[in-house]
Amino acid sequence: MDIKAFVLEKALDAKKGARALGKASSVEKNTALIKMAEALRQKASELMEENKKDIAYAEEKGLSKALIDRLTLNEKRINEMAQGLEEIAALPDPVGEITKIWQRPNGMRVGRMRVPIGVIGIIYESRPNVTADATGLCLKAGNAVLLRGGSEAINSNKAIVNILREAVKAAGLHEGAVTFIDIPDREAIMEMLKLEGIVDLIIPRGGEGLIRAVTENSRIPVLKHYKGVCHVFVDRDADLIMAEEICFNAKVQRPGTCNAMETMLIDEPIAEGFLPKMLKRFEETGVELRGCKKTLAIYPDINEVKEEDFYKEYLDLILNVKVVADMDEAMEHIAKYGSAHTDTIVTKDYAKAMRFLREVDSSSVMVNVSTRFSDGFQYGLGAEIGIATDKIHARGPMGLEELTCTKFIVMGDGQLRE
Repeated sequence: MDIKAFVLEKALDAKKGARALGKASSVEKNTALIKMAEALRQKASELMEENKKDIAYAEEKGLSKALIDRLTLNEKRINEMAQGLEEIAALPDPVGEITKIWQRPNGMRVGRMRVPIGVIGIIYESRPNVTADATGLCLKAGNAVLLRGGSEAINSNKAIVNILREAVKAAGLHEGAVTFIDIPDREAIMEMLKLEGIVDLIIPRGGEGLIRAVTENSRIPVLKHYKGVCHVFVDRDADLIMAEEICFNAKVQRPGTCNAMETMLIDEPIAEGFLPKMLKRFEETGVELRGCKKTLAIYPDINEVKEEDFYKEYLDLILNVKVVADMDEAMEHIAKYGSAHTDTIVTKDYAKAMRFLREVDSSSVMVNVSTRFSDGFQYGLGAEIGIATDKIHARGPMGLEELTCTKFIVMGDGQLRE
């Protein structure tokens, strides 16, 4: 079978799964999710063995430590995947919810009801936990998922999908609800993007290059974020002990994620008092620092930042540092170089905090908290399927509601249009 026929067959199986899932009750879907979580825990050792093959391949290819970290599965991360599925099971089912209803003068009632989108294609790189997260969210929202993971995680993804499909079948649902395109050829992605009328939505998760390639070639609507260029602005009225901890966590806790800080902005009046200790701490942890001229005047033994660096999503232990005159300059910097993902202000000034929340145009805007909390699980949405930085349909971490659309429902008692 050629690649085109192979991908079409997989997509048609997912379409059957979507039709079956659209009729499934909340109890049936929740039962499947619980069985999926139990199966992941029971087969954790099997998963880790398959994951070792992917890690060995990644090391052979010379991938960075941060990317290998994103690829790695251990007992803790497998348990987190299982917990994510259980959290999704515990959430209210959005399908069938009537979000609004109103009565017309003729007595006819008009409303909007949440319904599944249908078949959602997920194209992603590196992180095998996406396989479970995406499947769980799509299933609870009544959608089938058509997965296409990266070649670097193919063994891990195959193992996860096999476990999830078995659990779905055991719960009495159609296996097509979880479908995986298990060939690494790039052509498979191109064929998947042509399946208008079978696949209803594409969500790419990965580097900017992947997302741009998907967007440029897809005949299907795409929900996307290009990159996570996240900022922390330390205001002159900040609690500097708190600011140090927030900045350190935002950069170092997991630098390979899209919500890690890439540029730290420091209000000029506090720069001399704050930067030496903060930057030394970063350097002691292995962070490569790139500073503006004002930063270099205070802490000279680091590289000078170039303008193009401010646009970069490093996904690594590299940090830009810039001293700004005030909050206005900080917000101007974020507007110019940011990616509308996540930006934080650290301040004790309520008025500044509220102004920052209003004026910074990102999908998550925060006060006195690490950018690393920009995450569906941390927001109480259960596992997320991605973080959208567009403004149409969904924005920010995408949970269950963002994986449904609405249809109009109309109820009457014989009304006729004159």
